[in-house]
Amino acid sequence: MDYGDYLHLDEVLAAQHPLSGEHDELLFIVQHQTSELWMRLLLHELDAATVAVAGDQLPFAFKTTARASKIMEQLVHAWDVLATMTPTDYSKFRDVLGFGSGFQSWQYRCIEFALGNKNARWADSVSGPHAQQDTRLSAVRQALERPSLYDEALRLLDRRGFSIPESRLDRDWTQPYEADDQVEHAWLEVYREPEKHWDLYQLGEELTDLEDAFRLWRFRHVSTVQRIIGSKTGTGGTSGVGYLRTRLDVVLFPELWGLRTEL
Repeated sequence: MDYGDYLHLDEVLAAQHPLSGEHDELLFIVQHQTSELWMRLLLHELDAATVAVAGDQLPFAFKTTARASKIMEQLVHAWDVLATMTPTDYSKFRDVLGFGSGFQSWQYRCIEFALGNKNARWADSVSGPHAQQDTRLSAVRQALERPSLYDEALRLLDRRGFSIPESRLDRDWTQPYEADDQVEHAWLEVYREPEKHWDLYQLGEELTDLEDAFRLWRFRHVSTVQRIIGSKTGTGGTSGVGYLRTRLDVVLFPELWGLRTEL
């Protein structure tokens, strides 16, 4: 076995199939393929972090969550390369995409679900974009139906003796998380005495770092799309930039941001 055999480079490097003959289409394909590879690793790390928090193995959770944040940074910087493509460049091959869109990325949906941004519509076997792919649909549904990383963090706070409402410990995991004053108070206790609760304090900051990186990714996504297609409708049928802007307001770990006002 050599380097190429181990990495299956022949298969990887043969997976780009431009349809238009335009120079910039290869950039578009490689950008999205590499992003999906980073997402594959990101899901691997988020799953490991969630299991680690559930099992009170916080040192490993810190490692995997920190790595997840670094992966998000890679995804953020990928937009820098795509942004070198001008609107004229993109318009030359956009039609060959058909209805294909990053909006249909099943791995991205799993990432959002793992971070707590649940939406059952994306796992709907009738209307969801992954309905025709049983394996992908199963992965999306599993991510929807299990506790998120933040859900497990709140269960950990409860195990440590903090007062967490039962409605946040045992609920319908397919529903989006809603902020709770009692949960914010629990995190405030941690942040007011970091030396006493150092590992929980570090967990809170690791989660904040992760959401911060995710917010940057969303912003760069909006900025790059607007730079290239303006306010056109997205290839997947969404409103394009208008839809993406609504995602900027989503807060994954609300109490960790809210407590900063109260400190």
